[in-house]
Amino acid sequence: MERQHTIKKSVSISGTGLHTGQQGTLTFLPADANHGIKFRRTDVEGRPIVEARVANVVDTSRGTTIAQNGVKVYTVEHIMASLRGSGIDNVLIDLNCEEPPILDGSAKIMMDALKEAGKVEQDAERKYLKINKKIVYTHPKVGCELVVEPADKFSIDVKVDYKSGVLNIQEAHLTDIKEFEKEFAPCRTFVFFQELEMLLKNNLIKGGDLSNAIVFIEKQVSEKDLRRVAKLFNKESVAVHEGGILNNVTLYFDNEPARHKLLDIVGDLTLLGMPIIGKVTAYKPGHFANTEFVKTIVKEMQC
Repeated sequence: MERQHTIKKSVSISGTGLHTGQQGTLTFLPADANHGIKFRRTDVEGRPIVEARVANVVDTSRGTTIAQNGVKVYTVEHIMASLRGSGIDNVLIDLNCEEPPILDGSAKIMMDALKEAGKVEQDAERKYLKINKKIVYTHPKVGCELVVEPADKFSIDVKVDYKSGVLNIQEAHLTDIKEFEKEFAPCRTFVFFQELEMLLKNNLIKGGDLSNAIVFIEKQVSEKDLRRVAKLFNKESVAVHEGGILNNVTLYFDNEPARHKLLDIVGDLTLLGMPIIGKVTAYKPGHFANTEFVKTIVKEMQC
């Protein structure tokens, strides 16, 4: 029997939200057994609670957004992944704006903060959802498929294919959640240069910065375009690395994009409300597919 855990003391992180550009502070606070993961919007009158459950997902266009009684919290997937990777079951998360800080585009800084806060075992059993049948979710339009099958432990296999000349078909594999901290938490979000331009033009990444994403360039880009992007991000200059990425970052792993997609799946699966015991296989996952997959699991397992 495994026990539930919370953190020993509160710990805060400040920064800019990727999509809203809001400057805010997120504070993890200890919580009682069986509390689960909940957000508290301290900037809203009455300090309303938003429970981190898949039933509260309201948007997945550029990340996973949850809402309750009209109060939203944007881009929760990296927070959720950091809590699952840290083995934290119960926590209250104070947030003084709509969107948590994007930080470096990964879950590492959040996991580091949780480690600093410490962990406390609680007098309650951790509940798992043991998968007892094969469950499949497909999205034919984008060609993605997510499957979970009965197994003795939790594992994930991910495969991504963007039909790209610079981002080849990649795979990532997690065989034990204990691997998450070192092998997956540091892996950053990524974007294609052409997509980045569209997002900037439509003011959809107000908090975007070249330090919190890997930027892949599929087509030849003019020096004029590179100078324009550098100006938008307040950089003196940017260039293209070998391998088709901007020189803003160096990859931690050759398959960092696939590993980040696995990180996102861990985060979105945590919205189930309990860890699963089963083998997950994902092809071309994304936040919409991930959360619909979790809803399918809820329905099929009647939980």
